[in-house]
Amino acid sequence: MSENILNKIIENKKNKINKLKKEISIESLSQKINENKTYLQFKEKILRNHNDDKVSIIAEIKKASPSAGVIIENYNPVDIANIYQSNKATCLSVLTEEDFFLGNLIHISKIKEKITLPILCKDFFFDKFQVHLSKSYGADAILIILAGISEKEANELYEEAIKLQMDVIVEVHTAEEAKNALKFDQALIGINNRNLKTLKTDINTTYDIHNILINHKQPLISESGIKNKDELLEIKNKTKIRTFLIGESILKNLEKNNILTSL
Repeated sequence: MSENILNKIIENKKNKINKLKKEISIESLSQKINENKTYLQFKEKILRNHNDDKVSIIAEIKKASPSAGVIIENYNPVDIANIYQSNKATCLSVLTEEDFFLGNLIHISKIKEKITLPILCKDFFFDKFQVHLSKSYGADAILIILAGISEKEANELYEEAIKLQMDVIVEVHTAEEAKNALKFDQALIGINNRNLKTLKTDINTTYDIHNILINHKQPLISESGIKNKDELLEIKNKTKIRTFLIGESILKNLEKNNILTSL
């Protein structure tokens, strides 16, 4: 896998969004947002669990990834969301990037028609337009990946999301990114155990940098590479982290879902 896969994904996304901006106005997106009645409190639900010392699972829905290839051949995001809801997932993360992850924003809308869980739009955000776009499809929260964008872009995305009353996960992978994330005081901060430039995962990333974030006012999240309940509980016991974003390990065992059902 290429060392600069993140750059490739973002360049591709920029081309798509720049074309879309010529076709769709912010005004039309605002109208869709105002008509949508499905919005839910993403951060609030996690915060309640966190304050009660309960674990929160943000269960991920995606068809494929650059690291794993196609994970689910007969992909039905609504069916997966239903399984997650039945197994008491706290929130959902829906991968909407189209070319590398085979996602689509319409999946959020379809899930929201049937399922009553808050949804994170997991995509590669760089432009304020995308915040409006994701909310127009029913997203309750967005992801800001610090590794992929400039400080100015991150600030603008965060401010726009707050203005639109969306919740935010700011994602970090290094100590430097963690320090920079602390200024986003209303955001959840996610520690991604996957290096998005090489796609390798290492759970030690959570241990290595969570201390930098220990005084952040909002809950912290450990993301990616968590393979089983034992790993999850070890992180919970060694840190103050009570929230976990998990994808491939439960997607590959949808019928079992042992991480979800046993907590």
